[in-house]
Amino acid sequence: MNPRAIFCPNPDCPARGQIGAGNISVHSQQEQRYACEVCGTTFGANKGTLFYRLKTDAQLVMIVLTLLAHGCPLQAIVAAYGFDERTIKSWWQRAGEHCQKVHEHTVGQSQLDLQQAQADELKVKTQGGTVWMALAIMVSTRLWLGGVISAHRDKALIQALADQIRTIALCRPLLLAVDGLPSYVKAFQQAFRSKVPRWGQPGRCYLRPWSQIAIVQVVKGRTAGVKLTIQRRIVQGCSQMIARLIEASQGQGDINTAFIERLNATLRQRLAPLARRTRALARQPETLQTGMFVVGCFYNFCTYHQSLRIPLYLSECRRRWLQRTPAIAAGLTDHCWTVQELFLFRVPPPRWTPPKRRGRPSKETLRLVQQWCH
Repeated sequence: MNPRAIFCPNPDCPARGQIGAGNISVHSQQEQRYACEVCGTTFGANKGTLFYRLKTDAQLVMIVLTLLAHGCPLQAIVAAYGFDERTIKSWWQRAGEHCQKVHEHTVGQSQLDLQQAQADELKVKTQGGTVWMALAIMVSTRLWLGGVISAHRDKALIQALADQIRTIALCRPLLLAVDGLPSYVKAFQQAFRSKVPRWGQPGRCYLRPWSQIAIVQVVKGRTAGVKLTIQRRIVQGCSQMIARLIEASQGQGDINTAFIERLNATLRQRLAPLARRTRALARQPETLQTGMFVVGCFYNFCTYHQSLRIPLYLSECRRRWLQRTPAIAAGLTDHCWTVQELFLFRVPPPRWTPPKRRGRPSKETLRLVQQWCH
């Protein structure tokens, strides 16, 4: 047990979420419990992880979740391990909620020079009809940026995805490649704007669009139902900047959406409801969201990507390949995570802020603010 690698999860503690602050001690080595010296609460070692208050062996749970995240049918796991189907679904739901927090903390709060991002939607069959899953990817690092699930393929779905990309993107030259859906253009134009104050003038800030944003569309169709035609459109931006961003992000090639389509193929392979002509229909949209975040975190943090490896030359005639995951290529981590490391990752809560009260703050409140808020 290492108390310097643990933070206090108590939301009312002034030292919550702070690692290595010296406020955590070992309460019970036998029971695997820690204690916070600031608020006096004790908590288990697996508090805030997937295995909190889970009675089944952690190794067995990780094996089951790994099989599910790689496309193994649920019925096969039930037949092989003898677990109840509802038990496995509860583990899957736990894993989805945990992976969503990990993704929002690591990828959602990062600031990256995307250079080129691609977006697309997947049509998913359900027992009550169909739902749509919109996804986005960073081309240069193959990093999955996020996804949104909605019952309708409308502007609200595309706007939510565009807002996720805008949260991660730095204000740098950016190429956005999508299909022919008209909602993308308006959603991206509304998302990639910054507030500019009106100096010396009354009224709220006005929104200034980013000047170095290029939007391209790849429209596929068939003439007479036989021949496949591909039309590449430049909706916004100059061709010189687009060519420069394509060369910087993917090395060579033309305007395309091949990278997001490969990610779609990965999700279709690993999630049964996404497969074409399948009988494994999704019953609830929450199940799709769970699978999207679990497979997405496995893809970002736990799986080496073949196209991201770089040569490490030992001599003029000898070389070895340095394998990388999308998270390593994006600079979010320095190693490939194991499944155990992913499910044991603790997302720290936001730092404590003093409660708002009328009048002057007390000396004790000022002491806590000076000690734990700076």
